[in-house]
Amino acid sequence: MMLSLDQALTGISGILVTPYDANGDVAPGRLAPIIDRALGAGLHMPVVNGNTGEFYALTIEEAATMVREVAGLIDGRAPLLAGIGRGIRDACALAKASAAAGATALMVHQPPDPFVSPRGIVDYMDAIADASGGLPMMLYLRNDAIGTKAIAELCARPGVKGVKWATPNPLKLAEAIAACDPAIVWVGGLAEVWAPAFYAVGARGFTSGLINVWPERSLAIHAALEASDYTEANRLISGMKAFEEIRAEEMNGTNVTGVKAALLALGRDCGPTRPPSAWPLTSSQQAKLDAFIAANQLT
Repeated sequence: MMLSLDQALTGISGILVTPYDANGDVAPGRLAPIIDRALGAGLHMPVVNGNTGEFYALTIEEAATMVREVAGLIDGRAPLLAGIGRGIRDACALAKASAAAGATALMVHQPPDPFVSPRGIVDYMDAIADASGGLPMMLYLRNDAIGTKAIAELCARPGVKGVKWATPNPLKLAEAIAACDPAIVWVGGLAEVWAPAFYAVGARGFTSGLINVWPERSLAIHAALEASDYTEANRLISGMKAFEEIRAEEMNGTNVTGVKAALLALGRDCGPTRPPSAWPLTSSQQAKLDAFIAANQLT
């Protein structure tokens, strides 16, 4: 039975890569074995058009193709979270396309506009909600400088179900949780490495790019955290930390590169990353990745 959105949000939000073919065009069909393995391992909610999916490197038409095709590949086996963002007209167009594709909810990227205002984000969220026909929304917060008051105002908007907290500040997260409706789900947005710290102050669930490569380890970490077994969670995290260290290099410019390089090494070629992401890994980065794959006997 498919999980409810509330259940899925407290699980793992698995951020899928966007595959490309030999011509550099999106090739969503290449995700089929990746999605099947992740769902077979117990992934709670796949996410399309996230940052690990190179959202900002895609055209809106490509992003619409991805959400439509990924919904077909999932085929009702799990809720689908669809990333939305950029200029308001593009965001609303993609919200409509995601609703039509059957997305369960929207993950609204924090606007990167240099002149964004907290009250402007409220208008942005409201417009997206209207365009989608009222799909539930999760705010993807990468910058907590807007302040707790503004975060609370956003969380009070109709349709906002949760926040993907992607800033390395658990104390501000705890403050935001206390300021908002207890029904809001707070999701750790910095993957497995930060999940224990976020769990400790009240977040539940986390995002993961590792699910593209090693979903079984992500699910084991989630199970340990849900059981409040921080010792086991940290032991499991230490075994995959090298992967996240590769992804964090070059100002996080190898974030997607590390995932796609691992997929290529495992025989699941999803193409290169698009500039300005780094491609390929440097020789030292590739050696570290190869050692990680060999040490964990990944297949």
